[in-house]
Amino acid sequence: MDRDLIWLVFQPGLDVRLVRKFHHPIAPLKSGSTLPARPCPNNPLDAAAIRAHLPPMTKEKKPQQVFTLLVQLGRKKGDGLPEGATGAALMCYSSGVDEAEAVRETVAVLKQADLAPLDVTGYGTREEREAMGHEIDADEAELMDRALAENAVIVAQMTPFFGDEDRD
Repeated sequence: MDRDLIWLVFQPGLDVRLVRKFHHPIAPLKSGSTLPARPCPNNPLDAAAIRAHLPPMTKEKKPQQVFTLLVQLGRKKGDGLPEGATGAALMCYSSGVDEAEAVRETVAVLKQADLAPLDVTGYGTREEREAMGHEIDADEAELMDRALAENAVIVAQMTPFFGDEDRD
């Protein structure tokens, strides 16, 4: 069976047209036949031709921000939490273009560290926290600046939980 040869004609503002097509055992076409065709994004030849006729796409880059996150951890074998602890809470500063990205990155880093994140509560960016009346001391501001500069997740505080003593 012969390989199919496809020639596509791209005209700005018009549909892609199949100009020539192959020897096909079921429905051979005569040379010069014109049929409507859909471009195939998985075919590198089609994709390159399509991109050549599209206006350049510019992606607006959003600035990174630092988010304050409180992460609750469960227990996992080898997690390094103190003996007898039922879990822990971590105060983290994580950079991201939005809070969802910061949460995803934080959870991914904690899972790589063999921890078991159960819940994440976001407290917003530095500006949002200041607008809510939170006081941010120099040490906390330094950690936030470091998280932003290094595009990192910084664990600022870890508080282990032991049994039922925290319940009312």
